[in-house]
Amino acid sequence: MGLSSPLVLTGATADIRVLIVVTLIYVLVIGYLGFYGYKTTRTSTDYLLAGRNIHPYVMALSYGATFISTSAIVGFGGVAAQLGMGLLWLTVLNIFVGIFVAFVLLGKRTRRMGHNLDAHTFPEFLGRRYRSRFIQVFAAGIIFLLMPLYAAAVLRGGAEFLRATFQIDLAVATFAFALIVATYVVAGGLRGVMFTDALQGSIMFAGMLLLLTITYSKVGGVLEGHRALTALADQVPEGLAGIGMRGWTSMPAFGSPIWLSLVTTLVLGVGIGVLAQPQLAVRFMTVRSGRELNRAVLVGGVFIIVMTGVAFLVGALSNVYFMQQEGALAVAAAGGNVDQVIPRYINSAMPAWFVVLFMLTLLSAAMSTISSQFHAMGSAIGRDIYEEGVRRGHVTGGASILVTRVGIIVAFVITLALALWLPAGIIAAATVVFFGTCAASFLPMFIGGLFCRGVTRLGAQAGMVTGFMVAILWLAFAHASSAKRLMICQALFGRDTLAPFPWSAMDPLVLALPMSALVTIVVSLATRRMEDTHLDRCMAGVGVRPTAS
Repeated sequence: MGLSSPLVLTGATADIRVLIVVTLIYVLVIGYLGFYGYKTTRTSTDYLLAGRNIHPYVMALSYGATFISTSAIVGFGGVAAQLGMGLLWLTVLNIFVGIFVAFVLLGKRTRRMGHNLDAHTFPEFLGRRYRSRFIQVFAAGIIFLLMPLYAAAVLRGGAEFLRATFQIDLAVATFAFALIVATYVVAGGLRGVMFTDALQGSIMFAGMLLLLTITYSKVGGVLEGHRALTALADQVPEGLAGIGMRGWTSMPAFGSPIWLSLVTTLVLGVGIGVLAQPQLAVRFMTVRSGRELNRAVLVGGVFIIVMTGVAFLVGALSNVYFMQQEGALAVAAAGGNVDQVIPRYINSAMPAWFVVLFMLTLLSAAMSTISSQFHAMGSAIGRDIYEEGVRRGHVTGGASILVTRVGIIVAFVITLALALWLPAGIIAAATVVFFGTCAASFLPMFIGGLFCRGVTRLGAQAGMVTGFMVAILWLAFAHASSAKRLMICQALFGRDTLAPFPWSAMDPLVLALPMSALVTIVVSLATRRMEDTHLDRCMAGVGVRPTAS
């Protein structure tokens, strides 16, 4: 989150001493869980996959807390204040794709195939499925290249809130926040990460339920609040109305720039991109059986409904509150910065005791996501790039854990530097860039590897490279909002984008994912299929028909 101005707790301000005491207790509990992870970690499987014996409740909360960060609560909540409840379609897609499809259709096969291949990371899973060290290293390189930006945006969000709450320097807040997370990740590995995630997810769940309840009380109740929001349609700013905005309870005009941005970038980019998130996919390999994944579906689904649904509802309804209290829409009341809407609303509308809880909610959201990102980046650097790419697998035992720990420290340094450099309003943008690029790069070969024996090594390699390159080039030269931020197109061609409307409003995922899938299929049909003995080993117990004898 990049707040344009500090969040000063005024009016219903919580006592700073209470905030400090509660924060210290929270950090001590998190530290204990990280230490417990350290004490119970003995092998690389423990460190990278939590021993493959995590309870389904812990797994579901860890998955959800990792998925939902400050980007959903603060960044996307602010976007909902600007664009309205059409963003709730992302919640629908998150439930259907991010939970049901991910857990039931992909999760079980990923868990079983990962066990068959003895894979410990997502890049290693892909590399061993296709017997390709190139795929493993290239996939790890994508994670190493792009995830620090996403992680830095989340880190910046937590640090900004700490800075404003405790009135400390931003650099100090950022360093302290990152150091606390990195410490328990380095020590406890994925086991420590998932235990802390479960606690943090529980805090987030309680905080968001209370936020929704208090919000409805502030706007006159459920029905009255939504009626009042609908009635604000004539207050839509002229600039937004001119590009398709029709109100906060209506979808934008079909085919308009706002509609294309909302549907292709925010809803599809994030909603589909979740299936190919390395830090989430690896969670499926941490439970004992497919039955335990079934038990996790309900917990994960309810968690995602509450977290994303509440953030989007509260963001949109904050317009009603600010119009009643200040005679201005939410974004205007927040100084024009969408990342400031939710903190500004909490500061203005919530009682003092809730400030404390919301602080813990944001800290938990940021910490749970960053800890998993540090672990994913560290394992990509250590396990996938160094062990497999540099040492060709000649690192074992305790040395393997040490290498991964060093990788996490490297990820910590890079993320910290980026977090201090990022501009304001970057959270949602960084999220959709990472989600969309991962989907374009990984999803066709991931799903193909789980369900189809015919995807070849060369097909997977060609599809992954194609998806990544198309996504990156589209971001830099065609997608208007990202190209303008990157300024590469402006520097080379003197224009913000090379693509005309409506292409300039479409997310890279819309083009890159189909092209990646098409190239994967065409090249697989034109090249020799993989050995049946290897495919039989991969597919054992997965549900794909074995080779006829």
